Amino acid sequence: MFTLGINASFHDSAAALLRNGEVLAAAEEERFTRIKHGKRPVPFTAWELPYNAIDYCLKEAGVTLAEVSHVAYSFDPHHFIGERAPDQRFTLPLRPSDFDRGDWESPWDPLFAAYILNAPRQLTDGVPHHLRKRFTGVKHDRAPYRWHFVPHHLCHQASAFLAAPFSSCAVMTLDGRGEHASTCYGRYRNNRYEAMGEVNVPHSLGLLYEQVTSYLGFLHSSDEYKVMALAALGTPRHAELLKSHVQVMPDGRYEIRPMDLEKMFGPRRVPGSAMTEGYLDLAASLQEVLEDTVLRMAGWLREASGEDRLAMAGGVALNCVMNARLRDAGIFREVWVQPAAGDAGTALGAALWVDARERRHEADTGTAATFAASATPAASQAPMPRAEAAAVATLTQASGGEAEVEGALTGERGSFALAPRVWSMQHAYLGPAFTDEEIEALLQWAQLDYRRSENVAEDTARLLADHKVIGWFQGRMEFGPRALGARSLLASPIDPAMQARLNELKDREDFRPVAPAINREDLADWFEPAEANQGESPFMLFVYRVKAGCSERIPSALHTDRTARVQTVDSATNPVFHDLLAAVGRLTGVPVLVNTSFNVRGEPIVGSPKAALEAFFSTPLDALVIGSFILEKPKRRGT
Repeated sequence: MFTLGINASFHDSAAALLRNGEVLAAAEEERFTRIKHGKRPVPFTAWELPYNAIDYCLKEAGVTLAEVSHVAYSFDPHHFIGERAPDQRFTLPLRPSDFDRGDWESPWDPLFAAYILNAPRQLTDGVPHHLRKRFTGVKHDRAPYRWHFVPHHLCHQASAFLAAPFSSCAVMTLDGRGEHASTCYGRYRNNRYEAMGEVNVPHSLGLLYEQVTSYLGFLHSSDEYKVMALAALGTPRHAELLKSHVQVMPDGRYEIRPMDLEKMFGPRRVPGSAMTEGYLDLAASLQEVLEDTVLRMAGWLREASGEDRLAMAGGVALNCVMNARLRDAGIFREVWVQPAAGDAGTALGAALWVDARERRHEADTGTAATFAASATPAASQAPMPRAEAAAVATLTQASGGEAEVEGALTGERGSFALAPRVWSMQHAYLGPAFTDEEIEALLQWAQLDYRRSENVAEDTARLLADHKVIGWFQGRMEFGPRALGARSLLASPIDPAMQARLNELKDREDFRPVAPAINREDLADWFEPAEANQGESPFMLFVYRVKAGCSERIPSALHTDRTARVQTVDSATNPVFHDLLAAVGRLTGVPVLVNTSFNVRGEPIVGSPKAALEAFFSTPLDALVIGSFILEKPKRRGT
């Protein structure tokens, strides 16, 4: 049983493919199209599906779309529309922004909903010509698969608890928004997911962070991580003022009162202008409010769920400073964050959820439930009013005699039986890989000078020990926004000027830190708390403090507050990168490398050898290590 997951409604378009519960492939569309985030999160782009990512996933499995059993889309337009289209018709003026929004939150919402509702047609009828090979033989009205619209935040939830290395856990997702929800709580135990509540927009920590991001002159739904980095440079003197607008309830919910930031803090920053102390202090204040609010929510969830492990996803869960504070608070014994925690990960979550439900239905003969509003034949995509969806929900008896309600899955309270898991996310290397034969053919075609290495780790370590900056392209590409030693820029942290050099190379802001990578077995010698989360940080989603006496040895790996966003590397999941770190340690006495994504500002991480070569020759990179091959730039005259 192949299950294809798709995210396309907002940003970070992506696809994932499962076979009987095992994840075979997952990738973001941006790595193929070279358009950052795939597309902007505006209503006019909701029709754009991640065709390239889907094509890659099908290729990796050796199948065509006609061989897929289920397609899971990570947004439910029926839930979004609700009762706002009782006659199954929308009114869309030629210029919606010139008219009242009516019952909608935005006058553009009908267009947005219509695009998503027709995604099954778009999947088969809108395929680019050069990709049609794997999509042939399928029409939307004669599709061999079942189409499932899965609520956005349920996909975030599933991407966490069905991927985490826990047999049971509490689940919390924090995002900008989905159909209506911005935050969801749940519990996973005994192959059953229990939804424990949600917070709906306009109350959203993610949207609050976006609002401040825009005020500070950055791009919302894209640059929030820059605000997190800025927070370390400021003083949270506005925290109490911001907190007065955020109220956390005893049941884990919260409300955020509207804020006019310009009235509160003065004119917004013009992009590219000076970053004043006031802006830095606002960033620090926002970060403190986010952390304090999430800790209170986590405290409630710990008591309500009875679980001592937490799995997280949603775009806000990419905030590694918040994650570290939650980890260190001791509320939960372990905290795990899904590496593609943003919207790209909902493609994975949608596929995991549908796969787990369908395999359970197959096992429970005689108790198969219908998906009602959430799963529909591809031939019929008319909007279903919420009242009708509730009416067709069926009450079935789960194994063990516990009743469960199937129907519209809104993230509200409910309990759902799932098939036993056969996979957990030990690594994020789920994207394309390229053979040495493919790479060498390109190098020869481009008439480039290169050499084949018999020991890539040792040869690269010597370059790094000589303070060269390396483009590193090895194995399968990472899924998610972090470069984790497959598509990375690497350098030694020993030189204090290396951070500035990397920021200049990538044409990015000088306040941006770079992150250290270290082998798991060496973590305790350099960073603390090394024992947290069983000594693992494979996805670079938590910050650590550098140990006393070590900061002077790795100055370029640290942020201004002497913390670092650490990645631990395991020989079982990335043996080549592990060997490289060990070789660097033998040569320099410092088994640490600074690791940043292989891209420049405004562009996605490189996804192909061709993109890697273009980045190499258009930046001041010293060398490119791609597969078994090493390319070095000749030393310039006079240097």
